[in-house]
Amino acid sequence: MPSAIQFRKSWSLFLISFSILFWELAFIRWLPAYVTFLAYFTNFVLMAAFLGSSVGCLAVRGRREFIGDVPSLLAIGCALALGTFASVTLSIANVRVGNPSQWEQVYFGAEISSDNSSRLVVPMELLIAVFYVIVALIFVGLGQVLGRKLTAIEDRIAAYTVNIVGSLAGIVAFSLMSWLSLPPVVWFGVGVACLLAFLREAGHLSLPNITLLVGCLGVLGVTGTWTSAGHEFTWSPYYNIHYRPPTREIWVNSRGHQVMTPRDQSPIYSLPYELARAAGAKPPADVLIIGAGSGNDVAAALAQPVQHVDAVEIDPHIAELGRRHHPDQPYSDPRVRLTVTDGRGFLRRTDRKYDLIVYALVDSMSLHSSFATVRLESFLFTQEAIAEVRDHLKPGGTFVAYNYYREGWVVARLAAMAEAAFGAEPLVLSPTEGTIRDTDHAPDLAVVVAGATEPIRDWLEKRHGRFDWVRDNSSGTAPALYLVKVASSQPTRLPRDDWPFLYLRSPRVPTHNLAGIALVLVLSAGLLAAVVPSPMRGVRSYPHLFWLGAGFMLIETKSVTQMAVLFGSTWVVNSVVFAAVLAMILLANLFVSAVRPRRLWIVAAGLVLALAAAFAVPLDRLLGLGRAAQLTLACVITFAPIFFAGVLFAIYFRAVPDADVAMGANIAGVVLGGVLEYLSLVVGYQWMLALAGLLYLLALMSARRSLVTNRSC
Repeated sequence: MPSAIQFRKSWSLFLISFSILFWELAFIRWLPAYVTFLAYFTNFVLMAAFLGSSVGCLAVRGRREFIGDVPSLLAIGCALALGTFASVTLSIANVRVGNPSQWEQVYFGAEISSDNSSRLVVPMELLIAVFYVIVALIFVGLGQVLGRKLTAIEDRIAAYTVNIVGSLAGIVAFSLMSWLSLPPVVWFGVGVACLLAFLREAGHLSLPNITLLVGCLGVLGVTGTWTSAGHEFTWSPYYNIHYRPPTREIWVNSRGHQVMTPRDQSPIYSLPYELARAAGAKPPADVLIIGAGSGNDVAAALAQPVQHVDAVEIDPHIAELGRRHHPDQPYSDPRVRLTVTDGRGFLRRTDRKYDLIVYALVDSMSLHSSFATVRLESFLFTQEAIAEVRDHLKPGGTFVAYNYYREGWVVARLAAMAEAAFGAEPLVLSPTEGTIRDTDHAPDLAVVVAGATEPIRDWLEKRHGRFDWVRDNSSGTAPALYLVKVASSQPTRLPRDDWPFLYLRSPRVPTHNLAGIALVLVLSAGLLAAVVPSPMRGVRSYPHLFWLGAGFMLIETKSVTQMAVLFGSTWVVNSVVFAAVLAMILLANLFVSAVRPRRLWIVAAGLVLALAAAFAVPLDRLLGLGRAAQLTLACVITFAPIFFAGVLFAIYFRAVPDADVAMGANIAGVVLGGVLEYLSLVVGYQWMLALAGLLYLLALMSARRSLVTNRSC
């Protein structure tokens, strides 16, 4: 029965599309938990998955079946990741990120990882290269299956539609597992179940392969869910969280993150209140704490005569650990309202005004999305964000941000943003007396106070800038903070929503990133040459699809960052945006199937106009609008280019004679787009739209010389 055969083909294509997306998300989430600092570079994992899928599609006509190698590669990848974790944990080796003598970009935790000569120091670029190759090779086998399933369905639009539906299902399934906080053994169990079907189909369902897969799941089950009297592992949507009950330490992705301590043993958290009290200022009644974590700052606030505390924490599991285990039980106090979201999104959604807003040791160890080099907290440290903080303060209110910012130029940049937002020089306090220069390493605490600072400044000046903020502690000493100057030797670019890089010293691609990109390009070329008989065949045959893939990656990245600014940098927002992108592609496919457009210039004009509109309307134009209008316009501006790009691709893809090669060329373009995304570190994300426009222009120009275009038009 033809219909039954067609159904089996469609189901098989759906399953491999689901598997590829699912495995991609699983690796992006699992690897950083064990490979130190890889959380800052998960875009390389994403590019590896794309490269492997592209190479696999291009290798469809080869003689070798690569799907049979996937179990062995999974075992190798698992062993290497856990070996890296064990080596770092046991202090056998350490990981170096960048130049420890002069950081171009700050990575929290990296400052203590590079200068111990007694241990083996591994450059981060080497780890990136190793896991890039492993992940790419795994996806070669999956990509080869994808190429064959696409080619088996003659109706190219129908095949591509099934591919998108399968990918969309993969996102939904993985997001559901994240919401349920299921451990890695469950994610990989789903992936392995799909893999078994393809191994059986290819005749590679052997006892050794089954043994390897079962062994991997067993190891993942032990390492990912292990709980004992001294250790508890949980998986939030952002991190692998390791909690140690005896010491109340919380580690995330193998790095120390915070410790839950009683308020009388943690004077640092009461600093904003002690400073105001000492200066004779009115104690705050309404407090907002962004980055509340497990509750230390909240406990300190509750020791004061506050009436209401809004505690905002992005990670639900860290907040839950605080709710269950903090010795002062701050989240049980009726004066506290805990909200699990990101701070910028909370500011957007609340009309409440505060006497005090605190950025409480706000730092993350993860990118908010593998599509962009933006961290979870990046959009809290922009000029627009600090202005929003100012607008949520009552008359006479203050803003306090404190952390161990590592570098003097980070402190100088934060102070400059506060001065620009509040119209007055902020107070900067540090345990080190004198001046913080942008050339200094700044491992000590730095406190930035902005807003109604006059009473505090006058009081400090009477005391020659000295604040004995702890009169008596367990060691019998009285550590002091000093009012310091911040000196900048050169103009610094202040972060904005379009360039949200507080921890990047200057608009440039850091040297270690350039080294990683160079390694990725060399390894990609080597993998293509080793696996694909004619490695450039896809680009030569379908250059327009290659450029379309590169352009699409950039507008998808811009979509993710734009929605993060407007609606928050949470995993929920990211999941919804990714699903919406696939839904727009699906809509484009349905449009092409139903309308069968032949006037290509109309689609091209729509794409150009949509890109121009997105480029011309900056994000801050939408921020003053009502919620409904903001959502509507944001979706139109964000997703219109994706729709027209999807229509253009569907028109071209409809007439290709070899879907495997065409898809391989398109996915290879996506890898190029991932590399080009690093230019955002130099020019910002708005200009990524202009670069995408250039790539689409190259696609249209190359398509005019292609027989594929002539047939489709």
